[in-house]
Amino acid sequence: MEFSMIFILSNTLLLLSSSAFGKTASPPTLSPTPAPAPAPDFVNLTELLTVAGPFHTFLNYLESTKVIETFQNQANNTEEGITILVPKDSAFSSLKKPSLSKLTDEQIKQVILFHALPHFYSLADFKNLSETGSIPTFAGGDYTLNFTDDSGSVHISSGWSITKVTSAVHSTDPVAIYQVDKVLLPEAIFGTDIPPAPAPAPTPDIAPAADSPTEQSAESKSSSPSSTPDGSSSYKFTTFGVLPNLALPTVAVMLLF
Repeated sequence: MEFSMIFILSNTLLLLSSSAFGKTASPPTLSPTPAPAPAPDFVNLTELLTVAGPFHTFLNYLESTKVIETFQNQANNTEEGITILVPKDSAFSSLKKPSLSKLTDEQIKQVILFHALPHFYSLADFKNLSETGSIPTFAGGDYTLNFTDDSGSVHISSGWSITKVTSAVHSTDPVAIYQVDKVLLPEAIFGTDIPPAPAPAPTPDIAPAADSPTEQSAESKSSSPSSTPDGSSSYKFTTFGVLPNLALPTVAVMLLF
């Protein structure tokens, strides 16, 4: 009897210890951790403008004024993104009056800041911008642009200059770069006395062809009363015509005597 009780108790203790050991030995259950969102691609504006097109003059201004740092920070470290309107090299070379060479360093910087919007805009967004009115630029204050959508062609007015978007260089959120064919000149620097566009040159009247000297000479000879086909003057005809008339009466008088 006692042996049976001892056997039962020992088996019970063994089972309890095995159960407790199994619980402690089981690995803990871990909840899955969500994967981190992929970071947006870093856009190197200097490299992009160097490769994309004939934008060397604009890029030189970006670097000399250090505006490239402002644009680069806006492109990669903000949620708004950036839209840059880049004039091609020929737009700067054709700019005669007014000239950027007479501006101060600070004014040059404002002109370059004037070519960017502190927000990413796709081509489709420009249609809505045309209904919004003046759009602020990085230059701030009165440095605003007006957009007009004409059947998909985007025109931009800066006050002094009117240009249009000719191509999309890069348009992936958060960076949009569009090529324009003119430099944007702000009224805040160049004033409101905008010179009128030059009028087209008038078409010259085509004068009738002048008569040739030979024709004029021949005509004058045939119509002049003082000229004869052999080049002799009428005076000669008159002189020689009078002499026979005087000679006839003289001969008649001599015959009578």
